[in-house]
This record gives sequence, structure tokens and C-alpha cells, in this order.
Amino acid sequence: MKRGFYTIMSAQFFSSLADNALLVGAIELLKSTHAPAWQVPALTPMFALFYVLLAPLVGAFADAVPKGRVMFVANSIKALGCLLMLFGGHPLLAYAVAGLGAAAYSPAKYGILTELLPPSQLVKANGWIEGLTIASIILGVLLGGQLIGPRIAPLLLGFDCPFIDTGVDTPPEAAIASIVLLYVIAAVFNLYIPRTDAPLQPMNAGVVELVRDFSQCNAKLWADKLGQISLATTTLFWGVSGNMRVIVFAWAAAALGYGTTQASSLVGVVAIGTAVGAVVASWAMRLDRATGVIWLGVAMGVLLIGLNLIRQPAIAAPFLILLGAIGGFLVVPMNALLQHRGHNLMGAGRSIAVQNFNEQAAILGLGAFYTGVTKLGLSAFGSIAIFGVVVAATMAWIGRWHRSNCIRHRDEVERLLAIARSDKPIA
Repeated sequence: MKRGFYTIMSAQFFSSLADNALLVGAIELLKSTHAPAWQVPALTPMFALFYVLLAPLVGAFADAVPKGRVMFVANSIKALGCLLMLFGGHPLLAYAVAGLGAAAYSPAKYGILTELLPPSQLVKANGWIEGLTIASIILGVLLGGQLIGPRIAPLLLGFDCPFIDTGVDTPPEAAIASIVLLYVIAAVFNLYIPRTDAPLQPMNAGVVELVRDFSQCNAKLWADKLGQISLATTTLFWGVSGNMRVIVFAWAAAALGYGTTQASSLVGVVAIGTAVGAVVASWAMRLDRATGVIWLGVAMGVLLIGLNLIRQPAIAAPFLILLGAIGGFLVVPMNALLQHRGHNLMGAGRSIAVQNFNEQAAILGLGAFYTGVTKLGLSAFGSIAIFGVVVAATMAWIGRWHRSNCIRHRDEVERLLAIARSDKPIA
């Protein structure tokens, strides 16, 4: 791997660490202020909101400006959302601002991989990035849980700045104040991300033209016989897993009687399994064989339904690790294949923006659905059953879709797979 890759990994680790710690802090902040129960699941779609609304703009922005600079600006916006939450802004609004920063960050984070590395290293690079991201999810959720817990929160609250009244008086506020520092560290690493030789694509068009260009890119990726399969798979995976982090908090409370700090450890357990699956996939899978993991999606849906049968922590932990490992092994090769096809068709930033638009639209839609049914009284068990059926049925349908492509469009599929096997720079 090139030297700049490790700087990107460092920046991604601290940025993602802060994102996930902030989620736990926001959940506890809502609970401590006795907000309506539906506002907790509403955090997920609020974070996804700007991914969807600004998708036509952030991809073009990531291609027009050096990606390290884009990531620096995006981390600054995340820190602004964190400060807004700390100083009296509504947690849902403040979390949406953090989501705005994340929406700008993602096309640059993934897009620079296709500019820096050859196609043969994309699966391995994605394995490392996803593994590190998931490690940051584990540590971020655990860190957030500990920052609001009975041991660390009193220490944070006991710290006083001379002659300054910070207004930080509760454990979630102290946790959020600490998380700002993580965004600052991530921003420092952003400053050292190298420029690549990829030419910049200036944003000369207006908003209408950018929307039209984005729509054409979206249609082009969905029309590609490999791009459509990988995009459908990652869209479903992230749509469900993006909401499962919040559902696990509700499930842990209902099935195991856990509070926020204890439930955060279970979210971390899922992430451990996903990290293991991602790293194994990065070594065991090749780009041209990525579609061979589709059947794992069906197994993941069935296992998700089985979660409703578990009532003991000793069983829950290994079960969640297995569930996460299957997800990690599924998403890494599919994500790499999608990046490869997108970069080949339209450029790195626009490709990732299209991917984010579809995946975050799924998170937004499923999150809005989960928020609505929670407001109507559906239990966490019912939500998990619905999500499991959706995953298993949709992945079975995607598998049939790919088999149909291989039969009806055999020459085109084989040509695209040959490109994936090539280590030549993408034209």
C-alpha cells in the first residue's frame, strides 16, 4: 500500500470514532431530557438526510477539490454539529448537521482510494478501511457508553476551566464536549493527506446541471450489469445495518434489561464480528468473484430473525459476532466492486455520491418507517422480524437478478469481469 493510504486510514479512524461516540451521547441526551421515545430512532434518518438531499453536489465537490481538503472541511462541519448539540441545539437538528459533514466526507474518503490504488488492491484496501472503520465503531460506541457511565462521567464533570463557565452540567454534555477533540484530531490528519495525480473536475455547472448530471450517473450505474448488483446489495446492507445500531439498543433493553451503557457493548460486539468478516474477505476474495457472496445476505436475514429468540447475554454475544462477520464478509467485496465500476463509468467522487445517495436513502426510508412504527407502539422484536424478512427476501431476489444477467447478458458480464481482473489503470 502507498504511504498516503495510512494517513487516510488514521483520519478515517478518528472521524468515525467521533461519529459513533456522538450517537451514544445523543441517545443519552434525549433520554435524560425525557424526549418522546420516537426521537431516538429518528436520529438515524436525520443523520442520513443530507446524504440524500446533497448527493448531486457533494460528489461533484469531491471531484473538484483535493480530497484531503474536502475531508478537512467535512470534519469541521461535524465538529460544528457536535458544538450545536452541546450548547442548546435540539439533538435531532445538531445530529443532522453532523450528518451534513459526513455526507461531504464520504465521497472524498472512498473516492481517493480509486485514485491512489490500482484495481487489484481495491478489495484489500476496502477490507482495511472497513475493518478500521468497524474498529472505530466498536471503540466509538464503547467510548460513548463509558463517557456517560458512572466512572468517567463524574471525572469529566469535575474538570473546571478557570474563569470560564462551560455550561456542561450532565454526563451526556460532558461526553459530547470530549468528542469535539476527536474531530479536531481527525482534521489534523486530513491536512497531511497527499494530492494524487488524478485531474480535478471543476464545478462549472449550476445546481440544475449538477442534478441532471447526478441523475445520469445514477441511471448509468443502475444500468451496469455488475454495478446494479453491487449497488443493490450495498444499498440493502447499509439501509438495514444503519438502523440496526439503534434497534439493538431497544432490543437489549427489552430482551436483556440493559441500559444505554450496557447496550453499547452489544453494538460493539456486532462491529467486532463485522471487522473480522471484513478483514477475512480482504484476503480471501477477489474483485471478479465478488458476486459469489450474495447468498450470505439470505443467511444474514434468517439469523437476524433468530435474534428474537435470545434472552441470555452469554448467547447473545457470540450470535451477534457471527451476524456481524457474515455482514462484513458480504459488504467488502461488493463495496470494492461497486467502487471499481463507478470509477470506470463516471469518476470517483460522483460514483461514491451515487452510492451514498442510494444507501442513505435506504437508511432514511427504513429509519422513517422504524420511527413511525415505534411511535405507533411496535416492539423491537417486531422491528427485527420485519428487517430480517426484508433482508432475506431481497437478497434472494438480487441473486436471481444476477443469475438472469449471467444468462441473458453473458458476453457483457464476462467483459466486465475481465476488466475487474485487470490491474491496468482505469481509463
